Amino acid sequence: MTGFPIATPPLRIALFTYSTKPRGSVIHALELAEALHHLGHQVCLYALSKPGDCFDYNPSYQICLIPAQPAPAEIDALIQQRIQEFVNYLSQELLGYDIYHAQDCLSANALAILRQQHRIPQFVRTIHHLEDYSSVYLQHCQERSIREADFCFCVSERWRQVIQQQYHIDPPRVLNGVNLARFSRFPNGIESTLKDRFLLHHPLYLTVGGIEPRKNSLNLLKAFALVQAQIPTAQLVIAGGATLFDYQPYRQQFFELVEQLDLHQSVIVTGVLTGDELAALYRLADAFVFPSVKEGWGLVLLEAIASGLPVITSNQPPFTEFLSPQQALWVNPETPSDIATAMYSILQPELAESLVAQSQTLLQNYSWSASAQLHLQHYRRLTSCTNHA
Repeated sequence: MTGFPIATPPLRIALFTYSTKPRGSVIHALELAEALHHLGHQVCLYALSKPGDCFDYNPSYQICLIPAQPAPAEIDALIQQRIQEFVNYLSQELLGYDIYHAQDCLSANALAILRQQHRIPQFVRTIHHLEDYSSVYLQHCQERSIREADFCFCVSERWRQVIQQQYHIDPPRVLNGVNLARFSRFPNGIESTLKDRFLLHHPLYLTVGGIEPRKNSLNLLKAFALVQAQIPTAQLVIAGGATLFDYQPYRQQFFELVEQLDLHQSVIVTGVLTGDELAALYRLADAFVFPSVKEGWGLVLLEAIASGLPVITSNQPPFTEFLSPQQALWVNPETPSDIATAMYSILQPELAESLVAQSQTLLQNYSWSASAQLHLQHYRRLTSCTNHA
């Protein structure tokens, strides 16, 4: 066992996430589980997994992959099936954990059902952000995942305030962190392979999260077109994009605009990458551009900073909660010309070096170990209340 000694008995902690694909809440679950394990606790991470899928991380704690079968395309039916797959699998498990912690709406609904069936005593949920669902069923799922949880966490002040207003609860904030062993300026040996695979060159702008409305992909593309008109060699690389939801109409609009603007050779969409590939891709980039309009917090910004990149992001919370104007270029995400101006500016060596130097101080404030210790304070209170109930 490594990490700090613990004065109280170790906890048995079950964490739950809806996917093995890298999204913010999934990475949060993986890294939190690792940090809790290194603090001496017994941890198991449960994750839905389609056939052939698995985490590309090599954790030191236990992982249980829950088989996710082919599901209907209709989103309500898909979510309903995924929740039931959680319930069916966990109903066969001899659980016996002290803490059951869902990182998303889907797994939280499954835990709510299991608690209703008296199979678990309680569950907690981390609220990364709220969705504006048009589906009544999905609205109900989101409501249930929050209102029926015995305790909720959130990861930013912005969402804490929203949750206070909408649900009249006051969830404590917990930290995100960054894995400095993975995300750093030091090459991991696959940079040249990625460079050849995607035909990358400079200047290279990187964003992570795929093509979808809340990533503001269309406005980013319009901004890049303005930049590319002045810097013909510029490239925009869009990495990641694993999601439960089908953004096909938006994606179609994006690719139609790529063709209209004749950017098909300058815009590279990588799809989902392994963690090591993503880490290498950060190191190949000249700047990180993230004009998102809705995030729980923005883990990828911290990963970019740890990799030595200057960053551009939206001038709104939660980004402005932890990044100052000296640490990142803030832009109006609704104005492509504003994003483009920042993309021009960030290539200036003096500005880029200043942003990188100023932003490095953030890294000491965001560690997964510190996040785990914050979680443990609340876990202990919850188990104390449960034991005395």
